[in-house]
Formats: sequence, structure tokens, C-alpha cells
Amino acid sequence: MQIDLASIRSQFPALGMTDDGVRRIYFDNPAGTQVPQSVADAVADALLHKNANLGGYFASSAAATEVVAGARSAMADFLNAPSDDEIILGPNMTALTLHLSRSIGQWLDSGDEIVLSRMDHDANVWPWVLMARDRGIEIKWLPFNKETFEFDLEVLDDLLTDKTRLLCVGGASNLTGTINDVAAICAKARAAGVLTFIDAVQSAPHVPTDVQQLGCDFLTCSAYKFFGPHYGILWGRRDVFEQLEPYRIRPAPAEIPGSFETGTTNVEACAGLTAVIDYFARIGNTMAAGHMDRWSHFSGRRQAVHAAVDYLLDYEQSIAERLIKNLESIDGVTVQGITSPDAMARRVPTVAFTHDRVAPDAIARALGDRNIFVWSGHNYAVEVAKTLDIFESGGAVRVGPVHYNTFEEIDDFSAALAPILKKG
Repeated sequence: MQIDLASIRSQFPALGMTDDGVRRIYFDNPAGTQVPQSVADAVADALLHKNANLGGYFASSAAATEVVAGARSAMADFLNAPSDDEIILGPNMTALTLHLSRSIGQWLDSGDEIVLSRMDHDANVWPWVLMARDRGIEIKWLPFNKETFEFDLEVLDDLLTDKTRLLCVGGASNLTGTINDVAAICAKARAAGVLTFIDAVQSAPHVPTDVQQLGCDFLTCSAYKFFGPHYGILWGRRDVFEQLEPYRIRPAPAEIPGSFETGTTNVEACAGLTAVIDYFARIGNTMAAGHMDRWSHFSGRRQAVHAAVDYLLDYEQSIAERLIKNLESIDGVTVQGITSPDAMARRVPTVAFTHDRVAPDAIARALGDRNIFVWSGHNYAVEVAKTLDIFESGGAVRVGPVHYNTFEEIDDFSAALAPILKKG
């Protein structure tokens, strides 16, 4: 597909950086992306001109309050949330999940069951394990197939019982890249009367997200994974929030969203959050005309943002296909994820691989010496790495191109990798 990479890349100052004359190649994106200039400008403007707490009778406080409201509206568009005040903001997804788990734990009784996934990042595993330990809750595990890297949802049917109260699963794996059929999972849970908590940290940067279509009860994501500031977002259904007791200090608001937000709001992060959603909207309005019809049930920024993510995913999956093809041509490499060219639609561009002779950390270090940025290890996907039998051997090398990366960078990475592995 055609994509105006020159225009896109020109908006990201970090992409032009060099170290000792060597350009940087950012493939560490699953851990955190670079930001467009517009996001940095919005953050700076908030710090310089709107730096105040909320609710005051003066100009800077009024401006800060407007910034926060704008961020909720922007994220409601990004997620197709029914209401802005269902958007909860916090320092990161992990903190939001730990915080919410305390409230959900109070709603559960000893002997109840929750279902967790072997495919998830630990931020959607361990908060629930700790809650289950404290409340006497039984945990059941949804496994994934080590050959296909996907769930067998018939197994889920057997896991859901009249004692099941909560199901937690990810939108996409942060190690294997598998996109999960969240709508089908949520439908099964809803039919069984089970609440669903979706970790969309890895899916939201790549897959258009519509919480109403997914049918989930809660969904989290992180702005720094989709070209924004370090900030976390939690969406939840109002009627479910209203059944829970928020853990809050006495002066905090009694109603959502404030009742589930702790401490002072990060106004500058909110400004950056709106700016990155507007960045997606610009792409939708200027480049993604061919995708607008798919989202004609939306309008305005909501339509443009979803069309943009949809449009960019087409490119990201094509670049992932090139990456996987190159990796599979190298002796000793095993891609830990879906590899078939016919199945790229079932994965995000996050690609993990192992080598039969060279350790993942050695590969990542050697690539770093060449200014190619990747991560190695389990990448907090502890259950995934254990299932794939790579946890004890150092995990995998994780390469994560996004829409600002080029096919040339993919080929340069592959050319640098081959001699590293040959040399051992």
C-alpha cells in the first residue's frame, strides 16, 4: 500500500537523531514509541501556560480544567466510549489495574472464580493474582496453543462456570503479537454473566478500538505506546463502576471519573493525550480517505481516528510480513509467533524471535552497538515466555516496527543481524 512516509516521519524529531553520525533505528516501539512534535508542543504549552491544579477561580486553573476535559473527550473518540466521564486517567496501565483490582476484589466472595490468560503481560495477570490471594478467589487459566500462538475458545467454554465472576485477557500479545478475538471472548463471558477486563496496551496502537463493539466491561491502554506521553487510560461501563466502591481519599469526588483517580491530575500529559489523538485524526483526514467508509457509522474526529488506525495497520502488517520473511531466511532463527503471510491480519507488527546458538540479550546488545534499538527478555510477558519454554533461556528478541518505520530499516536490521548470529 502507499503511505506518505516522508510526511509522517517529518513530524517525529527523534527519527532524525544520530549518534556519532549513525542514525537511530527505533524498533523498541512495543515498549514505548516516539512522539510527534505536536505532542511535545502541547505538553510544553501546558507546563508553561496552564500549570495549575483543577477547580480554582483563576485563569491557569480554568485552562488546566479545560485541558483535562479535552483529554477525556479525545480518548472517548479513540475508544468509541459512550461518555467522556467513563474515561479514567492515571499514571500507567499497571497502576490503574492494581487500583481497580482492589475495588473489584471487594465485590467478590471467597469461592468465586476468575479466569486469567497465559498470553498476557504481567500487568493483566499479577494484580488479579494478588487480589485472588487476598480474597480467597480461585484462579483458572486460559491457555494458548504453542503451535498456532492463538487461543482455542472452546477451552474457554469449559472454564466459565456459575462461579466465574471476572475474565481478564489482552487485546494483543506484547511478545508474540497475536491479536485476540476480544469480541468473541466478551460475548462468551457476557452470556455467562461474567465481567471482562481487557488489556489493550498492545492492540490499541495498531487495531481500531471500539469498546461498544467489543462488548467489554473495562479496557485499559497506555498513551506512550501510541505516540503520546507516559500516561494510562482506563475505560469502564458506568453501570459497572457504580456497583464498585472506589478507593479514594475523603476530599476526592464521589462520582466517576474523579472517584477512581488518585492524586493530582497530570495536566501536561492530558494535553499530550489530546494532541496524539488529533495526530491520528489528521492522518485520517489527509491520508485515509479509502478507509473512511468503513467507519461511516461514526462522524468527525471519531471517524477520522478510527480510519487512520485502520489505514496504518495495513502498512504495519505489510512491514511485519517483510520482517518475518527476512528472519525466517536466517539459519537458526525461530519466530515466536504467527508467520504465515496469509495470517498477518491476525497479528500486530510486534515480532519476537530466538536463535539456537546466540542468547537474546547478546543479540540485543550487538544490535544496540549498531544503533538499532530492540528489547530482549520476557518483556513482562512471564506466562507467555514460560508457555513457550523460553523463560529460563533468556526470553526472546523483540522487534516492533510501527507506521513511521520503513522497509529500508527492516532490511538494514536484517543485514546487521545476520553477521551477529553467524559470529555468535
